[in-house]
Amino acid sequence: MILNTTYSNKKHDELINDLLGKPFSLWQSILMKGIGSKRMIIEEVSPNMAQYLNTASGVNYANLELRPVGVLVRINKGLENFTWVIPYYKLGIHKSNGSSIHAEGKFINFRPNTTFRENKAFFDKLLNEKVKYEAEYHTLPSFQ
Repeated sequence: MILNTTYSNKKHDELINDLLGKPFSLWQSILMKGIGSKRMIIEEVSPNMAQYLNTASGVNYANLELRPVGVLVRINKGLENFTWVIPYYKLGIHKSNGSSIHAEGKFINFRPNTTFRENKAFFDKLLNEKVKYEAEYHTLPSFQ
């Protein structure tokens, strides 16, 4: 689900909190050594995401924010902001030339530049949170 979050909207905030949980508290954020990534350059997106990118300028940016049950991908398009809401059970992360985030038939591929390398610790934290979530909530079916 992608929401236009340029302006504060109480219904969008409630929806995000219902799907991914409330934001981590300041204390939790400090203990986790941060819950947000640095700004990364978007290299490529799936065709159904192209409408959320700048067409005039060649550089598009996004950053990520951890939530207890998922991640928010915040995309900047000129003066507009869009937020892609991804629960952990739908999240897929692929490491190839750069890194890409996949969910709901959409993907964003990030350029492997200096800021991307600075976010390596954040991606490790994201994977750890996803593993914790799956260990807690994912149960394999028993075959009897």
